[in-house]
Amino acid sequence: MSRILAIVLLVASSLAWADGDRTPPLVDASWLEAHLERDSLVVLDVRSGIDNGGDRSSFQNAHIPGAVYSSYTDDGWRESRDGVTGLLPPVANVERLIGSLGISNDDTVVVVSAGTGATDFGSAARVYWTFRVLGHDDVTILNGGFAGWKAAGYRVDSGEGTQRNVEQFEGTLQPDLIASLEEVQEARGSQAQLVDARPGDYFRGENQSPAARAPGTIPGSRSLPHADFLGEQNAVWYLNEEGITARINQAELNAGTRTIAFCNTGHWAATDWFVLSELAGFEEVALYDGSMAEWSQDSNRPLQVAKKGLGKLLDLFN
Repeated sequence: MSRILAIVLLVASSLAWADGDRTPPLVDASWLEAHLERDSLVVLDVRSGIDNGGDRSSFQNAHIPGAVYSSYTDDGWRESRDGVTGLLPPVANVERLIGSLGISNDDTVVVVSAGTGATDFGSAARVYWTFRVLGHDDVTILNGGFAGWKAAGYRVDSGEGTQRNVEQFEGTLQPDLIASLEEVQEARGSQAQLVDARPGDYFRGENQSPAARAPGTIPGSRSLPHADFLGEQNAVWYLNEEGITARINQAELNAGTRTIAFCNTGHWAATDWFVLSELAGFEEVALYDGSMAEWSQDSNRPLQVAKKGLGKLLDLFN
């Protein structure tokens, strides 16, 4: 536990890093304002209807100066295949998307979500994860999103945003950051940790996403709700670094064990992946983008649900 605490405190102090050091994974509005004029910095606004933060019209009304816009839900950051929602598209598709935004392999990317709720941090985390999966490590998330930028009193622009020249972005797939269905199946009989990022009622099987064909969780999973890492301050939602250690310890997770985060469609799980991998210093963390949407497709795959009146989960084989 002390090891996790030390790592979290180290990362929490990273916001004061000087130029020339690796960009910290999470920055605040003051950091961004101080670096905004750097030629190699790209502010990527990914607001969409998923977070009540609006869409392109909201971006046109107000955005961080110099930002470029790409809808998290509509522009191809995720795709549906074989009836499964939320999957990582083919690498070539994502390369084209990123390059079309004028982002090169030499750029520092600051991902900006709305900052208006617990769910929308997952938009930034999932896009961040996508860059890391493609081997682009010079990426960070603006804590508090656009709402946090406005709350800090910094200038905003209106209009279409910066129109950057198309770049030839080239990714190098990092397979260790992606968990396949086969790995998840094997993880149940190994030392790997499965982490369910959904709210507790989904984990217990009391609620069910339309994307999943049955309620419950993958047997043996630990509950680590994504929303527990977020908190609201004056209508702005921030990731609370100070609460990370307590949440991880409560879930009894080991930082040295291979960890796989999942949810319904790989959105909420991106927040857990980000916290565990980028802030808490876990050695091996992967995101199962198929999540319950894929796992629950086959009735032969086991599920766990909580039996009412009992404080434990029971195996349920459909």
